[in-house]
Amino acid sequence: MRVPRYIVFLLVALPLFTAAAWGQLVPSPDAPPVSNAPPPPPEEESVGTLRLNVNLVDLFFTVKSKSGELVPHLTKDDCSVAEDKVPQTLKNFTAETHLPLTLGLMLDTSGSQIDVLPLEQQAGGQFLERVLKSKDQAFLVSFDVNIDLLQDFTNSARMLERAMNKAQINTAGGNGGSGIPGLGGGTIPTHGGPKGTLLYDSIYLAANEKMADQNGRKALIILTDGDDVGSDHKIQEAIAAAQRANTIVYVILIAEPSFYGGFGYSGYSAAKKMSEETGGRLINVGTNGRKLEAAFQQIEEELRTEYLASYTPTNLKQDGTFRHISVQCKGDDMKVQVRRGYYAPKGEQK
Repeated sequence: MRVPRYIVFLLVALPLFTAAAWGQLVPSPDAPPVSNAPPPPPEEESVGTLRLNVNLVDLFFTVKSKSGELVPHLTKDDCSVAEDKVPQTLKNFTAETHLPLTLGLMLDTSGSQIDVLPLEQQAGGQFLERVLKSKDQAFLVSFDVNIDLLQDFTNSARMLERAMNKAQINTAGGNGGSGIPGLGGGTIPTHGGPKGTLLYDSIYLAANEKMADQNGRKALIILTDGDDVGSDHKIQEAIAAAQRANTIVYVILIAEPSFYGGFGYSGYSAAKKMSEETGGRLINVGTNGRKLEAAFQQIEEELRTEYLASYTPTNLKQDGTFRHISVQCKGDDMKVQVRRGYYAPKGEQK
């Protein structure tokens, strides 16, 4: 059974539900009151502008030198973009260091994270305090046999940190209970296939329901071992959702190796695929607190040293197909970190 299209996150203070028992999105208790007044009618000029710009493709990317250092001072003449191997004409090219940032921090709270969750809470809180500026916003999600919205969009690093510190490991026997970690129950019995770590479902939902309607720079930062057990959505559906929402995915691979009996993380290749195809990066930190802090620092630097290139594609067909993108920048072995492509808009069926 597929997860419904609507969002299904719940606050951690409320009873947890399985993926089969989604309800309406519960707003943060600290959120401003919601107006029930009907929205004002759109102006004709705004509609016209939307139609003119509907095919404009925005690419956020970072560039690194051969030695791995970020390159911050490139211009429009230094970089070129191709779509399906066809050169494109750039309309805009800017270095975006202060454009508002929208972040989703996602915590794997399945049994494999039982020894590293305190590290994540400490380093994640420090990261949010540093990275969030006055116009930025972030939300916090945990995922295991459930997907829970611990904190809705806010600019307050303190609120996010408080919610993060309340996160708990959810195993087969419940929060910290006995049983096979990350498998089975939850608070409501699961029917059908086994539910364990709903990684792909959480990315799919976060991209569609939280990121799709946001503008500007967007990134999901996922702390996990990369394993998915029981998601209704496949990995490619999760990737496609992030690509459609123009959202970068960073995966910080973190877990206790002994949990896997010395065989390593089976989710490594999946985590690498998700991050690279969306323009992000996989960073493996094991259980090393200093490496985790360094990973957050690297992500912060990359998010603050991005370029934005915009173009109108030469292929104007609105057929919903995937378009492959490549970006090249002049210099000695410059490495560009950018999403692998995007989905063209789909025209109305006649």
